[in-house]
Amino acid sequence: MSARLQVLPQPEPAPRAPEALGERLLAVRGLTLRYGRNPPAVEEVEFAVAAGELVSLVGPSGCGKSTILRAIAGLHRPERGTVELGVARRALGFLFQDDALLPWRTARDNVALGLRFAGMSRREARAEAEAWLARLGLAGLGGRYPAQLSGGQRKRVALAQVLALRPRLLLMDEPFAALDAIVRQQVTQELLRWVEREGIAVVLVTHDLEEAIALADRVLLLGQGPRARIQARHPVDIPRPRDLVAVRGHPAFAPLYRRLWRDLSRAMGREETP
Repeated sequence: MSARLQVLPQPEPAPRAPEALGERLLAVRGLTLRYGRNPPAVEEVEFAVAAGELVSLVGPSGCGKSTILRAIAGLHRPERGTVELGVARRALGFLFQDDALLPWRTARDNVALGLRFAGMSRREARAEAEAWLARLGLAGLGGRYPAQLSGGQRKRVALAQVLALRPRLLLMDEPFAALDAIVRQQVTQELLRWVEREGIAVVLVTHDLEEAIALADRVLLLGQGPRARIQARHPVDIPRPRDLVAVRGHPAFAPLYRRLWRDLSRAMGREETP
């Protein structure tokens, strides 16, 4: 599967000035989310993300990680609490697990679609799309249709869709989980380089503890749902820029992995060691 570009609803509220959020692009305060009459999926969740910072959300399946992303994107109304953005919603990108590449459009035209919606001329949008495809290792493949691309190539097209719109806040819901290990590492490294270069704020949902540590500045662990809360907050003391192969050999990596594994096991009611 490849990631999906989510077109967010309009109209949108005016973003708060960065100084109102303490130079942060996102502040989640006391967030409580519920589906129907069920108990709250998550309760009293609080965290913030600054420009150039990547925060990973990990936790047991069903604890509400993806629901939190949807609330940040304005797709799920909170029961209580607030989501405060320091950017306009048009500057927010969302990479889903699901594939939303249009099969009747070429890779070039799939990437250009969002640019056209943003008001760019057809010629300019297609030229910009080609440039983004080249940046992501797909030069010369812009004329191919999704069915003619490998899984890794489709992921790059979907990533180009989002990055071409130059988001300042990027939400990612396990967008690379379906890829094989080598392709996943290549695509993720490309994304990490762009995030580090452009200072994008990122919230990543993942089940992979190694990926959470390798990419993030902080890892937030949610407990078991319903009424899931943040049970632990772990800073990742590994300098940037990072190489996703070399980072696993950093002295801070293994001890942090063990702490996360311990905390996750406890959140799931088990006592295990990796």
